[in-house]
Amino acid sequence: MDSRQDKLIDELQTFMETDLERFKSLGAKIIKDIRRQHKIMEKSDRRQRKEYDQLQEKLQEVEALNKEIEDTQKEVVFTMGAIGESRSKETGNHVKRVAEYSKILARAYGLSEEESEMLKQASPMHDIGKIAIPDAILNKPGILNENEYKYMKRHAELGYEMLKHSDRILLKAAATVAYEHHEKWNGRGYPRGLRGDKIHIYGRITAIADVFDALGSDRVYKKAWKDEKIFKMFKEERGKHFDPELVDIFLENTEAILRVREYYKDKF
Repeated sequence: MDSRQDKLIDELQTFMETDLERFKSLGAKIIKDIRRQHKIMEKSDRRQRKEYDQLQEKLQEVEALNKEIEDTQKEVVFTMGAIGESRSKETGNHVKRVAEYSKILARAYGLSEEESEMLKQASPMHDIGKIAIPDAILNKPGILNENEYKYMKRHAELGYEMLKHSDRILLKAAATVAYEHHEKWNGRGYPRGLRGDKIHIYGRITAIADVFDALGSDRVYKKAWKDEKIFKMFKEERGKHFDPELVDIFLENTEAILRVREYYKDKF
């Protein structure tokens, strides 16, 4: 090997050694930077995780508070409905039964679980307007005369007036139920004489639930009807007083409805 080759080899070795050191230095710097960034990210992640956990705790508190408000609202609605019924010498179980019947019919009709539950919670307010009807009319042990009946019919509109100003969804639903549960499919109901599907579905469902329970219960002005007589009446009033589709649904679900009636039967 001549001197020129030796020189080239020496230069190559020198280049490799210095370049390798430079690459080592650069690599170490990069690794150091990566580790520093990792620590920063870990610290940031811990802070973000803590903030996220705190946010979740706050959300849970808000959800719990909202549930408490909703439960309180439902309890108030039910209690007000029961008070309205108690003035006409009816038991609190009447509104419980009407609520359960309404949900059964709503689900069978095709309403969502959420909307059916809404109707269940709202339907106990259907006769809240009765609290403004004099006892002499409300508890008269006999047939009302024309003027008394005219006054009694005001309870639907009175109930609506009590509830319509609320922004709460539940109370808005209750206002609709109170206003429309005495409307009839053929347009001969009250207070507005609405016809067919112009009557809100909440009113149409509650009408069947309320009438069924009223006919099957003792009242100051009558004795309870036998089930056979009640079912016959619904068939006769199909498409007249009641939504024909809902009558069919009611008759298809009498087993479930009768179970509810037995569970919440009146105890004197």
